[in-house]
Amino acid sequence: MVRLVGTATLVLTLAGCQSLSTEEAGTTPPAKAEQKVTKGKTAKKTVKKQVAKKPATDLWERTRRGLAMDLDNNHPRVLAELRWYKKNQGYFNRVSDRASPYYYFIVMEAEKRGVPLELALMPIMESAFDPFAYSHAGASGLWQFMPATGEHYGLKQNWWYDGRRDVVAATRAALDYMVSLHKMFGDWELALAAFNSGPGRVLNAVNKNKKLGKSTRFWHLDLPRETTAYVPKLIALGKIVRNPSKYGIKLKPIPNKPYFAKVKTGGQIDMARASKLSGVPLNELYRLNPGVNRWSTPPSGPHYLLVPITKAESFRSELARLPTEKRMQWRRYSVKSGDSLIKIANTFRTEPKLIKEVNKMKGNLIRVGQSLLIPMPAKDREEYALTAGQRRIAKQNTQRSGRHRMNYSVKSGDSFWSIANQYNTGVQELARWNNMSPRDTLRVGQKLVVWTRTNASQDSVVRKVNYKVRNGDSLSRIADKFNVAVAQIKTWNTFDSKYLQPGQRLTLYVDVTRAYD
Repeated sequence: MVRLVGTATLVLTLAGCQSLSTEEAGTTPPAKAEQKVTKGKTAKKTVKKQVAKKPATDLWERTRRGLAMDLDNNHPRVLAELRWYKKNQGYFNRVSDRASPYYYFIVMEAEKRGVPLELALMPIMESAFDPFAYSHAGASGLWQFMPATGEHYGLKQNWWYDGRRDVVAATRAALDYMVSLHKMFGDWELALAAFNSGPGRVLNAVNKNKKLGKSTRFWHLDLPRETTAYVPKLIALGKIVRNPSKYGIKLKPIPNKPYFAKVKTGGQIDMARASKLSGVPLNELYRLNPGVNRWSTPPSGPHYLLVPITKAESFRSELARLPTEKRMQWRRYSVKSGDSLIKIANTFRTEPKLIKEVNKMKGNLIRVGQSLLIPMPAKDREEYALTAGQRRIAKQNTQRSGRHRMNYSVKSGDSFWSIANQYNTGVQELARWNNMSPRDTLRVGQKLVVWTRTNASQDSVVRKVNYKVRNGDSLSRIADKFNVAVAQIKTWNTFDSKYLQPGQRLTLYVDVTRAYD
């Protein structure tokens, strides 16, 4: 997961790292070239004849030739990660299949920067090469950029588009970030740790060890658990790529040739139209362009699409022949009495923000008789299965074993925490069921799915109850009275002592339709 500290902290970080010695930064000075000396009065260097290697036909072989980190490290944490990988051949099969469209580009970008090709393996740890991966913390894409870090590196994020998922833009941003972190710390292991948990946190850990007279190498730092496993995972992956047979792993070949080409679209275009023009199935088009959130490319750009290289030339030709007005499907709508932007947007299954953007409106005010241009998808919404909205619906509809689905409409004042507490579930679970992060903003009226362990009624009515503890009350007695769990009462309230006191006030969230079942 990519984290970034604020600008001021970055400046301090850079200044602080300038004083780190090579040893303190966890690196070793480059070894001097060995010289073979012959006997006699004059010592002569023996120069080895360079033998040109044949170009690699497989990307794993190409990666193998560019590995440059310390892969002979047998730290217990590295060995623990190796044990897991050795047992999971299926995981490597899935990763290879997912990586195949993107990996050539990633390796090429890493080589351009002269970085160790272990860095090209980072998406395995970050997302398992799932371009739509979204973490509970709000990180997104192959490289799992957090929103603020993505913005810092120029990755736009709006209703139409999320640059953190854009394969080209995010790969370049991630590798540029790694190069800058290496300049800060002078060490790839520390740079990787900073990529995962933020440079400020790593710098603090380094400075702490310096003060204590301890080693400042990654392996001796006090860092979060996720970060302490991050570097060992990459070293373990490097070991496997270097010699897969040693660990009983077979890496499915990925051809060492480009998979996709970048085609300029010259403006906004419906993804279904682009699919038809290019001959690329719609879902594959979305997987190559996972930054596209909706049923069309963003109106304000970027104005390009990635397509398989075999389809690129014909797609360019078809685009050149397509009249501008046929790139999108539009409808003229005359505002009627009682209309509002929200009502019109709901009618046409779109967003008020989109209507305002297309019609260059600054506010929400509309007039009766006003003509609005409404962009419409060329196909039924469900056909665009990999848009952000459809992915969320698919996630919400995924059956959960031992649980029952309940639809919930977000109310004013609601939060993930309050909703999760009402239904005795976890915040992260609730967010995951709705393909969201607990950090995401909830909107009034937004539809969520809650998977409860009890067969909750669709007509359930939950109310907040302030209960005054009476003589003889206990948590179990109160829980029975209101048909809630003791654990829920403990979650909803903070207790100063282990015993209830008469007159004490408790907050309960009670389904009034079944409170006295």
